[in-house]
Amino acid sequence: MQAKIIDGVKLSKHIMQVISEEICKLKMQTIIPGLAVIIVGDDKASKIYVRNKEMACKEVGIYSEKFELDYDTQESKLLNLINDLNNRSDIHGILVQLPLPKHINVNEVIKKISPYKDVDAFHPYNMGNTIIGQKGLSPCTPQGILDLIDSINVDVKGRNCVIVGSSNIVGKPMAMLMVNKGATVTICNIFTQDLKFHCRNADILIVAVGKENLITADMVKPGAVVIDVGLNRSEEGKIFGDVDFKEVSKIAGYITPVPGGVGPMTVAMLLKNTVMVAKLLRI
Repeated sequence: MQAKIIDGVKLSKHIMQVISEEICKLKMQTIIPGLAVIIVGDDKASKIYVRNKEMACKEVGIYSEKFELDYDTQESKLLNLINDLNNRSDIHGILVQLPLPKHINVNEVIKKISPYKDVDAFHPYNMGNTIIGQKGLSPCTPQGILDLIDSINVDVKGRNCVIVGSSNIVGKPMAMLMVNKGATVTICNIFTQDLKFHCRNADILIVAVGKENLITADMVKPGAVVIDVGLNRSEEGKIFGDVDFKEVSKIAGYITPVPGGVGPMTVAMLLKNTVMVAKLLRI
């Protein structure tokens, strides 16, 4: 068996084309979706992510504005900037690139962003909507994963879904989205005993830990859908996921590559959320 590749690049390009067409219609009504991105410090990975988001905005016609703050920026200054952006009519989405320096309380920063401009959907208001299945802004990476699964026509209802990783960014909201779709969900974390046992029972296995080759072929159920959210870099700069792609692809039914799987979908969902806010705030 050789797994079929779930191509996130191809699907994201299709989504971005649809977004671009929507933006053209909005511009005819003098509405230009605007996204503000704030980055604190000089984290190399964060800078790459921000640059990719800027390029994507330019590609579809979203106005983007970047705010680069020094690593030692005080939390109060960051909160004041967010408040200013909350009140700007030309900014529809606000994104604070994570991680933040340790002296800044990330929860306070997230709560400061208007829930109506929170295009990452990390605000407690939007997280609450995610839990109860209310329509609205959806966390970008989990929603992108759902779209990837939909693209291969896999109905998650009644399937065993195992999520390895319990972060607020991916693991927890992903679990809620899958539960709302009717899946039976198991969340694994660093305290999970016998990780292999849980993974082997997964019809859909989603891995978001940040540990290279954590998931090996003997941990995967034959024919399973494997979604690799991990992004790990070697000293030479080569990118790897959390799944041993070469060996697992001989067992799984479907698998996402790294890079080229979940990453492009996360960016596409960010743009989609920004356009959604622009539409809502025009009323």
